[in-house]
Amino acid sequence: MFDGHLRAPVERAVKPIGDRLRRTRLSPDHLTIVGLVVAVGAAVAIGAGFLALGLLLVILAALPDLLDGALAKASNTSSQRGAFFDSVIDRVADSLLFGGVAWYFASEESAHMALLPMAVLAASSVISYQRAKAESLGLSAKGGIMERAERIILLCLGLLFPALLVPIMWLMLVLVCVTAVQRFVKVWKQAAVAPVTAARIELRRSRRQSRRAHRVARRREFLRRQS
Repeated sequence: MFDGHLRAPVERAVKPIGDRLRRTRLSPDHLTIVGLVVAVGAAVAIGAGFLALGLLLVILAALPDLLDGALAKASNTSSQRGAFFDSVIDRVADSLLFGGVAWYFASEESAHMALLPMAVLAASSVISYQRAKAESLGLSAKGGIMERAERIILLCLGLLFPALLVPIMWLMLVLVCVTAVQRFVKVWKQAAVAPVTAARIELRRSRRQSRRAHRVARRREFLRRQS
């Protein structure tokens, strides 16, 4: 939900930062890896019960994820490989964070309560799969009331107010399931109106390859000018 409404303003806001980061010779992949390392620290802190530290590290882990796209655009290095890497690392980071919450619940609440964040993580994986599968079929599954940004925001709220962490996890589980239903209905309707054919899938694939070739050519031209 936030992704659709706030992406453009946020990208404009971080564009100057991306321009400055380009001069440091960092790559977007470097920022992605930094975010993952910080997420590991956040998961350990949460699991150990240091929720305030975990909150700080979750926020710090989100910053590289916010800036890697700006750096990729500023350095003209956007690529399918980078997008794939960033998406996979996001899933790994989510698993670490909710795993930390599960460990915390097992230690402070009960062993059964540890299943709650795991249920949130499982339902979230369904949302991610719906989008990936829909896009592979030439359809769109973006949107919903509980995407990744909303999950991180709610998690931060729960870490800020530990007494609310369990209710927030229940709320998140409900909203994630609602989002999964929303995306299913959206894709189902698209498929009913425009049945997917092999030719359509091939056309979409060829367009992606064309865009990739164009980006590679632009990158080579940029590197040639810098040399």
